[in-house]
Amino acid sequence: MNKILENIKNRRSIRRYVEDQIKDEELDMIIEAAIYAPTGNNDQAWHFTIIQNKEMIDYLNVEAKKIMANITENLPDDWFSINEINGTAKKVGIMGRSERIHIFHHAPTVIIISGKKDATSPLPDCCAATQNILLAAESLDIGSCWIGIARCSFENQDNIKKLGIPEGYKPYYAVSLGYKASNKNKAPKRNRDVVNYIK
Repeated sequence: MNKILENIKNRRSIRRYVEDQIKDEELDMIIEAAIYAPTGNNDQAWHFTIIQNKEMIDYLNVEAKKIMANITENLPDDWFSINEINGTAKKVGIMGRSERIHIFHHAPTVIIISGKKDATSPLPDCCAATQNILLAAESLDIGSCWIGIARCSFENQDNIKKLGIPEGYKPYYAVSLGYKASNKNKAPKRNRDVVNYIK
């Protein structure tokens, strides 16, 4: 099978990591892949904050869970409103109140992906860069997980300043990275009824 297609099919969200830090050269390759993502109007409207400080990762976990714990189905915030349609707001609230859950899965490296607010398409640009991070990590046999609920950490603007995220950028997502401590699960069955053709 084509190696790129095989890599896409093999990648899974990994939520258990060994304690060892990933190598600098591997991290460099992952970031290089991110900055080669497609971008609207060639804005390259992303910024990557790499956190390898355990205390900071744990702090952001606590900050996110404070917000998550208070989520209700009536919360008006746009992001959570979308999740409420899918019935997940209650689940997010339960996760926030659980002492057992660490939103970054105790990963040794976390990357925060931020987008420039006044760019042509910052959110799609950051999504494309995030996908490149995930696929590059898999190609190096490094586990990864795309973490949307990390956004809760940034409800507090002071946290954005603490991380040195540039003025005019909005943090959208995080990715946890580390060497895999668990075997990859098989891919869930894919819905094939999602294509139509016009020839």
